[in-house]
Amino acid sequence: MAKSKIVEVNQKVTDKVVGGYKTVEKKVVGGYKAMESTVVGGYRKIEDKFIDQYLSKDDETIEEARSRIVSAKK
Repeated sequence: MAKSKIVEVNQKVTDKVVGGYKTVEKKVVGGYKAMESTVVGGYRKIEDKFIDQYLSKDDETIEEARSRIVSAKK
């Protein structure tokens, strides 16, 4: 009977620890994804501005200039 009580308490502790870990994991991963999205978005804006200003030809969109540059690399 004592063993079953210990097992039951152990299971409750395990559930709490795992639940706490999952909460922390979700917040850390969510924070990382938000930061990554912000950094990549900022980089993309700078890259688009650079391509528009210096690398695009007359009446060429940014995407057309980007694809032309990428295909020229190959």
